[in-house]
Amino acid sequence: MSPANLELVTLTEDRAIITWYTGYTGTDDGFGRMVPAPADGEVRWGTHPDRLRRVAGGISNHTPYHYVELSGLEPGRTYYYQARSNGKPVPPTPFTLISGNAVGTSSFGLDSTGPYSFTTPQPPPGRFLFSIALCNDLHMGETQAGLVGGHPEYLGIQQVPGLPPYPEVMLDALIHDATALKADYLLAAGDITSEAVPVDLSKAHRMLGKFGVYRDDYFVTRGNHDRAHIGDAYANCRVGQWQGNDCFQDQFFPGAEPTYFTRELQGLRVIGIDTYDKPGNGGDPGGLSPDQLDWFRSELAKDKDRPTMVFGHHPLIVQDSAFPITASNSLDSRQTATILQDYARTPGLFLHHAGHTHRNKRTISPIAPSVTHQEIAAGKEYPGGFSLLRVHTGGFALNFHKTRSDLAREWSERSRQEIMGYWPQFALGSDIADRNTVVAQDLSGLTPAHRRH
Repeated sequence: MSPANLELVTLTEDRAIITWYTGYTGTDDGFGRMVPAPADGEVRWGTHPDRLRRVAGGISNHTPYHYVELSGLEPGRTYYYQARSNGKPVPPTPFTLISGNAVGTSSFGLDSTGPYSFTTPQPPPGRFLFSIALCNDLHMGETQAGLVGGHPEYLGIQQVPGLPPYPEVMLDALIHDATALKADYLLAAGDITSEAVPVDLSKAHRMLGKFGVYRDDYFVTRGNHDRAHIGDAYANCRVGQWQGNDCFQDQFFPGAEPTYFTRELQGLRVIGIDTYDKPGNGGDPGGLSPDQLDWFRSELAKDKDRPTMVFGHHPLIVQDSAFPITASNSLDSRQTATILQDYARTPGLFLHHAGHTHRNKRTISPIAPSVTHQEIAAGKEYPGGFSLLRVHTGGFALNFHKTRSDLAREWSERSRQEIMGYWPQFALGSDIADRNTVVAQDLSGLTPAHRRH
């Protein structure tokens, strides 16, 4: 047995979540990964590298898919840890294409077998008010992960025969974990389905409904995969504005209402945008229709100081990728330039949540430096999860959580072999801050949520 792929996934002011994998040494599952080998797992930790006297075990005692949570940490304190399985220290996920750190907030121990180090952040200032689970790229109906058009060398990875479809496994775990973490609301930023087939849209709607009531507790926006399609499978849906038949709008925005909206959650203005409100085959840049862009700019200008967040599928900005960046990775560049100028004139806007890239990445634009642009990894594949936005009166925290059911951890580890095994160097986030961050912001006008729990 050999342990591998140590990752510090979640880091808050009082807890840390650490994951890794164990496989049979020298084996290959056909995708370049060791065949899964169940083993024990523990994390030894403490406040001095030579005194790791505390021990934490995983949620499963004997598994290839290890998930250990350290709790009771103190804000602003440095900790050291070493993960072991069958007595062997676990090495970090290797970064060969990028410079980064998968296991700590410092480079301590990276030139050896550990221990590794992290420093907990301070909590967001002020009193806790409510939390929102942010997710995207659920791809209901997908059967192969990691396919890239025009690159036949990138083999698609399928679910193990006999197990449930992986988009259902991952969404079920996401809803369960978001509920367990007491999220008050859930926002799903597009690519709800793989190809907007009615049965997949209906299934996604039912599964999301386990979290709560649509448009009261959870909200969705369109992604490029959810666009209107042509074909017999879509013939019974409304005629699309731009092409084909629009089954996504029938399922989530029936009637004459547009596919973009504003909602108030505890005083927070949430603006959901449709970033594929245009004709196309899904492989081009995102875009807002002229009507939607006018509406969006008008909404931002209405109450510039009001606490506001935006969510939609395509990011405005995509930077620092291990793989080539193309125009299709983001929103139309001309619209992005206009929107960023509007963001600079909207002091209350503090967060733009996007998906599409399937990675964790935090970006700050110099044009509107008070806005955090957060790309969040796909819910349907490695690293597989969601970010929890915790809102306080004096700021907010964003923390990424891998979904933790047995089947979710199994699929997440299997799908890490996408793109010939290089996928983690893109999707995880090159730095802890790409998936865990705290920002001071005056949100004192918002009200606490007393619901659902």
